[in-house]
Amino acid sequence: MSETSQGTLFHFGAFELDLESEKLSKNRRTVRLQPQPFRLLRFLVSHRGRLVTREEIRTALWKDETFVDFEQGVNFAIKQVREALGDRAESPIYIQTVPKRGYRFLAPVATPGHDHVLPTSAEPELQRVLWENIVDLRLAEERRSTQLKLIALALVCIAIAVLVLFFLRG
Repeated sequence: MSETSQGTLFHFGAFELDLESEKLSKNRRTVRLQPQPFRLLRFLVSHRGRLVTREEIRTALWKDETFVDFEQGVNFAIKQVREALGDRAESPIYIQTVPKRGYRFLAPVATPGHDHVLPTSAEPELQRVLWENIVDLRLAEERRSTQLKLIALALVCIAIAVLVLFFLRG
């Protein structure tokens, strides 16, 4: 899939990746992303749905005459992209890590005037809203899980305090 055959705009979730202006935005607000992480995101989005190996990333992002610590460079760029997208490696929404192999861009992507990402002929705006809801539900589930853990911890602390008071008085 070449970027030129698909256009210069990619929509996924609340995000828009504009290749022409080299800008990432969320809900029409610019998200800061350094040039190398931007190129990595562009590469992942243009190869969405398939495993992109670390070697493919090296070839696409660093020229043969470039001498850098490639492993650290990829790790840093992935970290920056995840921060920009609000994604986490432990529970990925956008970028899945395939250990020792590479990465996969998970979100459905729409390009204006091109292939729709859903099997139906749903409009890109509907697709975007659906994915945002999926993301929101996933984040709410993580928050709920964290809240339940905190409640359980608080109950354990209260139980310990009650036991200590019981033994001190008895």
